[in-house]
Amino acid sequence: MPSLVVNPALQYGRDLRWTGVAMKEPAGRQRAVVQAIEPAVDGGRYPVKRILGESLAVTADIFADGHDALAARLRYRKQASGSWHELPMEHGPDDRWRASFTPDDLGTFEYTIHAWVDHFHTWQRDLAKKLDAGQQVSLDLKAGASLLAQAAKRAGQAGDKSAGKELQAAADSLDSGKGSARQAELALSSSLRELADRFPDRSLATEYDRILSVTVDRERAGFSAWYELFPRSVTSDLSVHGTLQDVIGELPSIAEMGFDVLYLSPIHPIGTSHRKGPNNEPQAGPGDPGSPWAIGGPEGGHKAIHPELGDLTDFKALVKAAEQHKMEVALDLAYQCSPDHPYVEQHPEWFRRRPDGSIQYAENPPKKYQDIYPFDFETEDWRALWDELRSIVDYWVEQGVRIFRVDNPHTKPFAFWHWLISEIHANRPDIIFLSEAFTRPKVMHQLAKVGFTQSYTYFTWRNSSWELRSYLEELTRPPQAEYFRPNLWPNTPDILTEFLQSGGPPAFRLRLVLAATLSANYGLYGPAFEVAEGRPLQAGSEEYLHSEKYQIRQWDTDSAKPMRQLISRINRVRRDNPALQRNTSLRFHGIDNDQMLVYSKRSTDRKNVILVVANVDPYHTQGGWLDLDLAELGLGHEENFQVHDLLTDSRFNWRGGRNFVELNPLLLPAHVFRVRRHLRSEHDFEYFL
Repeated sequence: MPSLVVNPALQYGRDLRWTGVAMKEPAGRQRAVVQAIEPAVDGGRYPVKRILGESLAVTADIFADGHDALAARLRYRKQASGSWHELPMEHGPDDRWRASFTPDDLGTFEYTIHAWVDHFHTWQRDLAKKLDAGQQVSLDLKAGASLLAQAAKRAGQAGDKSAGKELQAAADSLDSGKGSARQAELALSSSLRELADRFPDRSLATEYDRILSVTVDRERAGFSAWYELFPRSVTSDLSVHGTLQDVIGELPSIAEMGFDVLYLSPIHPIGTSHRKGPNNEPQAGPGDPGSPWAIGGPEGGHKAIHPELGDLTDFKALVKAAEQHKMEVALDLAYQCSPDHPYVEQHPEWFRRRPDGSIQYAENPPKKYQDIYPFDFETEDWRALWDELRSIVDYWVEQGVRIFRVDNPHTKPFAFWHWLISEIHANRPDIIFLSEAFTRPKVMHQLAKVGFTQSYTYFTWRNSSWELRSYLEELTRPPQAEYFRPNLWPNTPDILTEFLQSGGPPAFRLRLVLAATLSANYGLYGPAFEVAEGRPLQAGSEEYLHSEKYQIRQWDTDSAKPMRQLISRINRVRRDNPALQRNTSLRFHGIDNDQMLVYSKRSTDRKNVILVVANVDPYHTQGGWLDLDLAELGLGHEENFQVHDLLTDSRFNWRGGRNFVELNPLLLPAHVFRVRRHLRSEHDFEYFL
């Protein structure tokens, strides 16, 4: 047994150390134990996430020695508000207690648990047992009278004189007799229990040793469809640079497809030093526009707009026009500079120097990005750097931006992001930050924990049914689902997967349906996706040939029409079906063909159920026998039901969990079924819910 080492310099409440592990000395009279509160991220170090209107169900192990009854309260409040709200917790199997609350505002809420031995409940329970056994209870009634008298005093201290008088009257009644039927009826009455419960003795209550928190975000944080474009390519002439006004002209068609977030590549001035040419050539030719991520020039930096795109008036007009189409403009937040950025001259201490005195440009060996200087977050002037980077977000928020897609956040310190997002959310909890971090899983998870609202994922590279099922189960189950909100992207300007390169339009259609139905948040690098752009720079590369990152592209709008129609349909299905607007109900079902994937989602009230059957092979027709979990679909064993394909409007009558499905990817790679129960009315007419 390990030895106990006590620090004699400390008094009551001192640390006790068992082989070096510190723990607080327990108060000798506090008997209730509160453990294993869920949800809690890293033991409560970071907040869980919810959407405004979603309830937070809190569970905990609560128990004590012996057989006394316990009581527990879930306490919650808006952070820094001071006053706590309380809810009674319900005792479940295996000493697992539960209660739920629904935050009523954006921002951070705190919650914790109080638990105590409830002597009144214990007395009432044991009294009922003695009466059932025919035992003498006169002394027990007097003991109850004492408990009620104490409750009466607490009611008086709380300022409720009426309740105090009622409790004292009950105490007097129990104290004055020898166990009459009338006294027994009063003692065991539910009304007396409810009254006593309002003024419990919590002097020996155990308070959980940590206050936990939940971040409450607005609806678009939990349900959104993103469309990414390069404003300079919104042009009908490759020799003419697109403008923000041109983007305004595109808004009706983007809104018609059902997108609610328009994400723009960086709109700032682009440096000329070491500017990259087409296909990432080291040298740019005359007129080459360079990469928008090489931010900064004589015209300004992160708070300026590229002159060829327009000015701040044009940007505000774009934001306003997007709002009229029920969309929001998301800006790219890329904390890096071109060699021509004003920061380089004004704050050379914010950049790292190489041995020859030159500033270190960005590298991911063997790749070199000579047109980009990363910030040195180890600079001694880090506080000024942090303040300036925050001012960039503040500036664009003032211009009406409420969503930021953050470029490569995994290359900046976690402490910085925790500080920045907390500072912004302190005044503007409606701001959404999307983490673009395709990196090691624990790094991606940590970024979500420190505050990012949404996160890019590995979905982009998960292709087989087994990969998709195992990965999405990880994303949509606790503990990861409590803090990590996935945003699924089939393609990005940086990523053209081999699956899309080789699979042609069927692969693009498949990845669209999967992204839009597996996750409540998804996005597309729009113009390239619409035309099924699958040409790589070279074999084995995920870079696009003629990448839009380095040149203006003109897209074939005629060839984009079929994909736009499918995108419009799938986004309409998402809007019309609450089941697709959250991730926690995602469940996978069986099928006897590993080239097919079957999954369902249901709404909170279970009235809306969606079943998706997908062929993940973009080359061949695949079919298989389903093995559906009927209970998950809200159906009984061998029940008749209808599945209504919301993409084609086809309807099929099924019975039970075994049904055959076949899909030709050249036509459509997936069914998105609305499950409708097959019922009969009182007039014996069949209809479907």
